[in-house]
Amino acid sequence: MSSRLSSASPASLRDDLQAQIHLMQGKRGSERSLPVLPSLSRLLPGGLRPGAAYSIQGSMSLAMALLAGPSRNGSWCGVAGLPDFGIEAAAGFGIALDRLVLVPDPGTSWTQVIAAMADVLSVVLARAPERVAPAEAARLGARLRERSSVLLVMGPWPQSEAVLQVNGYEWAGLGQGHGHLEKQELELDVALRGSSRRASVDLADSGPVDLSRHRMGA
Repeated sequence: MSSRLSSASPASLRDDLQAQIHLMQGKRGSERSLPVLPSLSRLLPGGLRPGAAYSIQGSMSLAMALLAGPSRNGSWCGVAGLPDFGIEAAAGFGIALDRLVLVPDPGTSWTQVIAAMADVLSVVLARAPERVAPAEAARLGARLRERSSVLLVMGPWPQSEAVLQVNGYEWAGLGQGHGHLEKQELELDVALRGSSRRASVDLADSGPVDLSRHRMGA
């Protein structure tokens, strides 16, 4: 099962995370680039770059798919500020729940909590706050680079390595509320390192998504 932590102080949260991970794993993951699912390798051929932030707009499925690549490869991951994040849906994507830390409400110290999580987790998925000061974003970016962690942000984020905007999606293989998706195609606008393009990805190419675990929607 995943670990659910309350919105304690950032220092306390970091200590709790370190204790859990050291007990179960003994050390942080590698600082090399983190893998993505095969269906996303065309979009991010080098994987997820340590120390970088990625902006995801319009799709929780895409966010889970990006989290699934590192998780399947053994990385510890965290989710913050997404109380509706479905762990059954996450398991359907192949995210390892025993290496997943949930912080439903980071409280008012959003950047400090995310920085504390990034200190000990390889990947953190978080909902973007309503406002973030440029100086706070810069400090968090420096922390990510120092710790070689990856930040996935649901919503806009300054100085993102890539922005992935979902404009449409198509499902196929759905039975009467059960079975496996044979197709889960997303239409994307992708801005990566100063260039932009449109692309289509089929998340089902990386393995069937179990519909008994997955809430329908983008």
